[in-house]
Amino acid sequence: MRNAPTILHLDMDAFFAQAEQASKPSLRGKAVVVGGLGPRGVVATASYEARVFGVHSAMPMAQARRLAPNAAYLVPRGAFYRRISDQVMALLRALSPLVEPLSLDEAFVDLEAGEAAWDSESARLAGVRLRADIRAATGLTGSVGLAASKMLAKIASEQAKPDGLVLIEPGTERSLLAPMPVRTLPGVGPATGDHLRRAGIATVGEMVEAGEDELVRLLGKAHGHALYAMALARDDRPVVAERETKSVSVEDTYDVDIHDRVRVELEVQRLADRCVRRLRGAGLSGRTIVLKVRRYDFSTLTRSETLRGPTDDPAVVREAAARLLDAVDTTGGVRLLGVGVSGLADFTQEDLFAQAAEVRAAEVRAAEVRAEGPEDEAPEEPAVAEVVPAEHRWRPGLDVRHAELGHGWVQGSGLGRVTVRFETPGSGVGRVRTFRIDDPDLEPAQPLPLVPRRPDGAPADTAGRVPAVGPRPGNGR
Repeated sequence: MRNAPTILHLDMDAFFAQAEQASKPSLRGKAVVVGGLGPRGVVATASYEARVFGVHSAMPMAQARRLAPNAAYLVPRGAFYRRISDQVMALLRALSPLVEPLSLDEAFVDLEAGEAAWDSESARLAGVRLRADIRAATGLTGSVGLAASKMLAKIASEQAKPDGLVLIEPGTERSLLAPMPVRTLPGVGPATGDHLRRAGIATVGEMVEAGEDELVRLLGKAHGHALYAMALARDDRPVVAERETKSVSVEDTYDVDIHDRVRVELEVQRLADRCVRRLRGAGLSGRTIVLKVRRYDFSTLTRSETLRGPTDDPAVVREAAARLLDAVDTTGGVRLLGVGVSGLADFTQEDLFAQAAEVRAAEVRAAEVRAEGPEDEAPEEPAVAEVVPAEHRWRPGLDVRHAELGHGWVQGSGLGRVTVRFETPGSGVGRVRTFRIDDPDLEPAQPLPLVPRRPDGAPADTAGRVPAVGPRPGNGR
């Protein structure tokens, strides 16, 4: 444990939903739910206005609609959220070289490593400045926790929500934790919490009173020792700047079970291609191909095959995934499919058999062309763009542009029509119009930035920015 609260935990407030509200003036102050909108969709994020009705993350979307029927239900815009996340993470890395992202909207920062803070006062000022910089750069709010350990910094940020800052002074940790429920501690989920409650242990203070031996008896050696240390506020885990990627995977859940074996095979091939694109985008390759199949009865099967060397060849990954699928019975129907690659490396080893097959195929094609003669050679066919179904082009929440009316977003679609609200992050509440889904003047668009930018990329207005923390006394800076 440190002697100063120089570990910071940032958690953006209801990140996806807040970003949607900032992007769409008509949704500000209203209940917004972001997630999968199909019959089997789940809630990714709910705004605080939606949480009043009991809606929360990971809840089935059908249940959310029953609880908050008048909320706005939108599909996630992943690329939009990632751009905002990149802005936030850049601000964190300006504070310290030790930034440990946990997700798009959450990270630990070691302020001491970047000499951004060294005591309680400088840590608080760093946290205040960070929150102001995030608001200036993105227009969004985040909650900050400051403490002498990662566990306590995360607890502090939870207490700070929404849009606040909480600092836990060193020496006050145990008295702060004592009255909190056991579920406050990381590693205490619903099952462990119920087990402790049945043993008469409901708070962190009661865990300490029960003693380490009793926790080991109830929970096992490793878990018992770890939770007792946490109950005493002991946490020496460092902030780790880089987390090693162990696997790359993609998966899709289908609104209706797939029974057609040919369709299943085509979906696996498509997922394999998506997985390889993500793999190559990260500059990685992998040796182990993994297939995940969740069947109609919710049973989940995972099959894997390890290659002789790492690859990022889509043909190799497709072939391996197809072989794995051959060993899986899908006659009852499939509700989820996934393809992943693990055993990652930053280099590739060519598959000699696949390479040889490609060479032989090329030789055969060349021989056929020579036999037919140049006058019989067929012209190369142009690449065909993937056709996006209309119901996917016009999903609620996605950005569109009209040739005359400008930028807007889809409120809903159906029966051959799409309803659009025309507004931008900097406008007032916009007007609503309805069009045919094949209207030639309407097309998908890229999201607009939440904060207007100057030509140099800086926010157009940084009013309200808190002055930077001054140099540490005596450090020569």
